[in-house]
Amino acid sequence: MNNAKPNERRKRFTVRHSGHRSGPRKQNSHAANQLQKQAPAQQPKRREAHRTPIRIIPLGGLNEIGKNMTVFECCNDMFILDCGLAFPDADMPGVDIVLPDFTYVERNADKLRGIIITHGHEDHIGGLAYLLKKVSAPVYGSGMAIGLIKHKLEEHGMLGKVSLNVMEPRKTVKLGCMAVEFIKVNHSIPGAMGMAIHTPAGVLVHTGDFKVDFTPIDGGPIDLARFGELGSRGVLALMTDSTNAERPGYTQSEHKVGESFEKLFTKAGQRRIIIATFSSNIHRVQQIINLAAKNGRKVAVLGRSMINVISTALELGYLEVPKNTIIDIENMNQYPPEQIVLITTGSQGEPMSALTRMAMNDHKKVNITPMDFIIISATPIPGNEKHVTKVVNELLRSGAEVVYEAMYEVHVSGHACQEELKLMMALTRPKYFIPVHGEYKHLIKARNIAIEMGIPQDNIIIGSIGNVIETDGTFMRVVSQVPAGRVLVDGLGVGDVGSIVLRDRKHLAEDGLIIVVVGIEKASNTIVAGPDIISRGFVYVREAEELMVQARQVMCHTLDECSAYELKEWTSLKTKLRDALSDFIYSKTKRSPMILPIIMEI
Repeated sequence: MNNAKPNERRKRFTVRHSGHRSGPRKQNSHAANQLQKQAPAQQPKRREAHRTPIRIIPLGGLNEIGKNMTVFECCNDMFILDCGLAFPDADMPGVDIVLPDFTYVERNADKLRGIIITHGHEDHIGGLAYLLKKVSAPVYGSGMAIGLIKHKLEEHGMLGKVSLNVMEPRKTVKLGCMAVEFIKVNHSIPGAMGMAIHTPAGVLVHTGDFKVDFTPIDGGPIDLARFGELGSRGVLALMTDSTNAERPGYTQSEHKVGESFEKLFTKAGQRRIIIATFSSNIHRVQQIINLAAKNGRKVAVLGRSMINVISTALELGYLEVPKNTIIDIENMNQYPPEQIVLITTGSQGEPMSALTRMAMNDHKKVNITPMDFIIISATPIPGNEKHVTKVVNELLRSGAEVVYEAMYEVHVSGHACQEELKLMMALTRPKYFIPVHGEYKHLIKARNIAIEMGIPQDNIIIGSIGNVIETDGTFMRVVSQVPAGRVLVDGLGVGDVGSIVLRDRKHLAEDGLIIVVVGIEKASNTIVAGPDIISRGFVYVREAEELMVQARQVMCHTLDECSAYELKEWTSLKTKLRDALSDFIYSKTKRSPMILPIIMEI
């Protein structure tokens, strides 16, 4: 598109035409000089108009697992790809979930044209309801993803207030000066999509979470042909899932799990079968239901998330269940053990999950007995190994037989291994490469694979959340930084738990609390009560009476040394009490509990 003014276009045309006019060379010298003068000024204008810069801004999902969220921006248009959550680490006591920082999106809400969802996993849709409370935008995704998002919005009282749009593979939605094309990929949940983002600077391909499965349960393999077409026409940059970049070879097909299940159903014999898996893995649930029906067993479902996902999949046609195969959990005890398969949540050893409560004999509807054959069909997420081991141990104590991932092939990943990443790079042939969705070690491994595939190292960007990656089609680099980080959700509080609160919680958990209470009469400025010392989580007072008596004496001595002025200045008085008691406690115990002086005015 030519943005030059009409007079400028007419002038350039006249100059070019005069350069080809017949006649003496001297007559054309003036026109040639004019052409040389104009060219340097006009050339950048034509290039800039033709190559509008695109900005890629990851707000989550880089150098971490979870809370995936990326902003794509062009001129005055912007859209978001995914809005997920992460689960808290051990150093976040009391925190329920972790969200991306939405500050940049809120500041540019007038530019937001839509939110694109690659698939329905929590780390890609879990933060959406929180974002939509702050900004308004239509949401686009597969039928399965939109179905799960409806449950999220209903929980937050927002159903019906957001425009939800179901997209099919190879369909395109226009978002301002950009257009997003949906491309089918395989993953551990139905309806997973990769994206071709058509921009003025070129085509960006984002794979989403993917693997290459030529024999998927739902019958639809990844659309490699479309990725190849895009590659043949020119892909500016490839952004690809890096979770399994450390693993050589190919990710196995979900059918492999079905073969293992078939053997295990036979091994279970006359026992009740209990299978714990990810609630979102509808392909695995489908195989379990098929085998249950084949072996004359009824299927009961336990766990709120499992029930929600299965009901959504049934409603949308992603799950096919033979008639009278699924029964209500309340009716399960009406059948003998050999006629039951129980599908439940808790494959990661979550403390409040159904399987964990069963293991601890704390479930109202299911008791574990030696007549149970339990399959944990999942690999522990890094950090969850101890929780899963604890659950397995407790299940074994109840006499049940437990099968888990290390023993049989009862789980396959939903993410691409090294050879599949190479295949995606070979098909798309990108000029630039940006590994996403992984910790730093995963991103570096994906970079090394890209270098093996012939992508120059200078054309590979290892980003961090908050980076502004800009490209106009001829270059790509990090140009600036925007606010990014994590927002912690504790109960109904969003963002009110920060680093200081977490520090205090860790301090309390590790060292306990000592409270010093002093009563001061305002009129006479004298101490009329205390000092009293209360201990919580530090020592048991009845077994440390001598220490508490000595601590009280230290506080009395400190108060005696305070002048009348210091007794009025409560801030200074609290600091003096805290420092004196802290020094004494550390000298006696080599511990540093939190000390909280409280002064009451009487």
